[in-house]
Amino acid sequence: MGGNSSTPSSPPPPVRKEPTCLEQPWRKLPEKDQDSLDFIRSYKPHDEYVKHLRILLHGPVGAGKSSFINSVESAILGRICGRALTDANSGVSFTRKYKTFKISKDESPGTHCDFVFNDIMGLEKEKSGIPVEDIKLALRGRVKEGYEFIPNRPLMEEDAGYNTSPSLDDKIHVLVCVVPADSVARMSDEVVKMMRDVRMEASRLDIPQLAIITKVDEACPEARKDVKNVYKSKALKMMVEQFHQMLGIPVNCIFLMKNYSSEVETSTEMNVQILHPLKQIITFGKDFLNNQ
Repeated sequence: MGGNSSTPSSPPPPVRKEPTCLEQPWRKLPEKDQDSLDFIRSYKPHDEYVKHLRILLHGPVGAGKSSFINSVESAILGRICGRALTDANSGVSFTRKYKTFKISKDESPGTHCDFVFNDIMGLEKEKSGIPVEDIKLALRGRVKEGYEFIPNRPLMEEDAGYNTSPSLDDKIHVLVCVVPADSVARMSDEVVKMMRDVRMEASRLDIPQLAIITKVDEACPEARKDVKNVYKSKALKMMVEQFHQMLGIPVNCIFLMKNYSSEVETSTEMNVQILHPLKQIITFGKDFLNNQ
């Protein structure tokens, strides 16, 4: 009787998955938030003509600029805050006016940190967002508080919202580009060009520039799982490199961040990755003012 005497084939070896996180973070953050918090609360401009260090936030629509402002105040106060209004569903810029946000230093009424954020309308392709010229005017302190931006119509010298005699206190001392992580790879060439244009103008004015990539939890499962993985994620590290190539901002001036969004309480882990870049922003602004 004949038969097949061949031995059964062995199963293929299991496919080995490459780890998505590095064993050690490629950028180390402090374990505690107290040092950054003490620095931020105690900061005061040395220039007698400057009441506040002025930080301008700019970037594409939906970047999370207003959420970043809320997250900063939440981290400083140790509770969730929401004074800067946000809208996650409109698809267009929710911020329409040039507005200055003071950040509470503690729960005592009327006590504020000696830095402020200026939030502006977001950049959009096809000139439906803020005109780039308006951001350049803001850098020079030419935009008055409360001015309502008009898409495709830059602020003119004869307009009521134009500041004809800006002081050093009106001018921007630090420019921070805010970009959502899930759109870094698909940002339009038009928006990138506008952001580079703003960056070049800031460079001409010697204004320091940093960048914050927000919403990392929406772009990276590892960051969503644990905020401590933000600087271990290989995908987010590549994203920082890609953004560096797009705008030319040095890698050590680009920070990854998860804003407070679904949380109802603050945590040390979240606060650290919010306050650490803020400390660097203030330090850069301090250096700028010292050179004026």
